[in-house]
Amino acid sequence: MGDIRRRGVVALGVTGLVAPLTLAFSAAPAQAASCTTQAGPYQKQVEKFLGRPVDGKQSTTDCKAIQAFQNKHGITPNIGYAGPVTWGVMDLMNKQKAVGNNPNKAGKCPVNKGRIACVNLTLQLSWIQDGSRLVYGPVPVRTGRNGYETRTGLKKIYWRDIDHVSTIYNVPMPYSQFFDGGQAFHSVGLSMWNPPGSHGCVNMTTATAKKYWSLLKNGDDVYVYGRKPGT
Repeated sequence: MGDIRRRGVVALGVTGLVAPLTLAFSAAPAQAASCTTQAGPYQKQVEKFLGRPVDGKQSTTDCKAIQAFQNKHGITPNIGYAGPVTWGVMDLMNKQKAVGNNPNKAGKCPVNKGRIACVNLTLQLSWIQDGSRLVYGPVPVRTGRNGYETRTGLKKIYWRDIDHVSTIYNVPMPYSQFFDGGQAFHSVGLSMWNPPGSHGCVNMTTATAKKYWSLLKNGDDVYVYGRKPGT
C-alpha cells in the first residue's frame, strides 16, 4: 500500500491510496470538447441548478453553461450533456448546502468523545466537533470510489506527515493525517466534486487540510459513517 515507516518494529503508517490519474485532468484541454445539441435526461434539473430557463430543451447557451460546470469539476465527457453524473454532482451539492450549520443533526457522530473529526460518506461532508459543539465545518470532501471505499467506523489519528509523498503513486499528499491503514485526511489540487473519488483517503482543499492540521493531533478520534453515492 506504500512506504511504511517504523518506530522500532511497529509500523506507524503507510501512504494514502490516491491514484495519480485522479490528481490531473486529461492531457487534452477540456475546453476543446465540442458541445452536444442533445438534451439529457436531467435537462430540466440541470437548467434549474444553473439558473437557466427551464424548458427541457438544449440550447447553445445551455450547453456552454453545462460544459463550464463539467470542466470546473473534472466531469467527463465534458460535452455539455445533462446526464446522470453531472446531475448527481449538482444534487449532492444541493444536499450539502441544505445541511447548513448542523451537520450532526441526526446524531450519527459520537458526542461523548470530546474533539472528533466526523466524515459523512453519504453527503461527502466532514467537520470537527467537541462534544455537541461544532468546532469547524461542515466542508465538502472527496472520499473513496467504488472498490476503494473509505472504511467506516471509529478510528484514531495515529500518524501525521505534513509533506507526505506516496511511494506507491509518487504523488504529494500534503497535510496527511492517517487514521486507518493507508487512509488519511490530506489536500489535493482537485474539485471536491471530481468523480469518481479517491482511492480511500479523505481528500480536502488545501485550506481545509491546513485547518484540520491545526485543530487535530495524534490520538484524536475520527468517525466515518454512511455510504458514498455510487459505491
